[in-house]
Amino acid sequence: MRRSAALWLLLAAIVVQVISWTFGYYHHPQWIADNPQVDRLAKLFIFTAVAWWLGGSTRNTLWLWMLALLGFLLAVLLAGPGEWLRGLEGERVGFGIRNQQHGSMLFGVAFLGLVIFARRLIMPAGIWVLWRIMIWILAMALCVTAIAIGQTRAVWLALVVALPFAGIIMLAWARWRGTGQRVLRPLLVGLALGSLLALVAVWLFGGVLIERITAESSVIYQLAHGNLDAVPYSSIGIRIHSWIAAFQWIAERPLVGWAGEGRSLVIDHTPWLPEMVKQNFGHLHNFFIEIWVAYGLLGVSVIAALTFWVGRATWLAWRGGVMPNDIALFGVAFFVYWIIVNQFESYDSFWTGVYVHNLVVGGLVTHYWRWRYAKPEEKA
Repeated sequence: MRRSAALWLLLAAIVVQVISWTFGYYHHPQWIADNPQVDRLAKLFIFTAVAWWLGGSTRNTLWLWMLALLGFLLAVLLAGPGEWLRGLEGERVGFGIRNQQHGSMLFGVAFLGLVIFARRLIMPAGIWVLWRIMIWILAMALCVTAIAIGQTRAVWLALVVALPFAGIIMLAWARWRGTGQRVLRPLLVGLALGSLLALVAVWLFGGVLIERITAESSVIYQLAHGNLDAVPYSSIGIRIHSWIAAFQWIAERPLVGWAGEGRSLVIDHTPWLPEMVKQNFGHLHNFFIEIWVAYGLLGVSVIAALTFWVGRATWLAWRGGVMPNDIALFGVAFFVYWIIVNQFESYDSFWTGVYVHNLVVGGLVTHYWRWRYAKPEEKA
């Protein structure tokens, strides 16, 4: 395991950050930090410790994810009824978790897990089946409500894309295995439940949803017509203008970037960005652009290699019969969800995203390491 590609990629991430910092020290020492701050990328590799600790066990992985879910739901419930009441009255709330977007992101991940693992959670017969169903319904209701009142459009978009994508993958796999009829029924039940939840959400929060979706119509109009200079400094507009500024900085140092403070340099030292943006924002609301600004194509290559390696590891563990179908499906749905939400908020740069990233990826990689390194009798 010490020769695993994950640890070589961790070493590459550290080296890339040191290289970027060294070049920055000689090019713009007045803007450089006093150390390379290698934790910026290295913290994304905490999953290696999580995967090792889980020991390749599906049971341990599911317990860890379930306890994380229960702990999160308990935390937001302990935030007090005031948060929920304000949200139900139309105010955007974040349950005290950094800001509204981060709370919504966490609820989106919880919702994905509850949907994909629903069969495992509620189908086994037994004396506790009724209680499991009731708890699942309550957790789903909390997630749907929180996602609605969190009013984070990127989370809505990510779920709208990720869940149907997971359903298509599931159905395609079942048809290839000749078990389409057996899979079609739960898919139809899930679609019916999802439609019911959507109708309830529209009924309860229709006004808020429509207002939030249509709030940036002028921005979309200007973007569609290529009038970037006319884009207002709204929520989406600030992102667009800061991304344009970021690519101007990237063009100057595309290979090694501007080191760890790159995202702040773009905001603070782009002369045409208004003072309002400089005072209220310190990052670019896009994790991948932030990596490019900070560490150039070297940093982007490390993140792309990590993404490819985790995807391939998940595929190999599932194909090798070590990873259960629902965990693999959750991994695919989470990947789609995570790519989308990180386009509009740099979650992987903050503790919330690092927490989710390492829990999920650690659970996937532990199965790969079991497939890769365990003895044949231990894989059964």
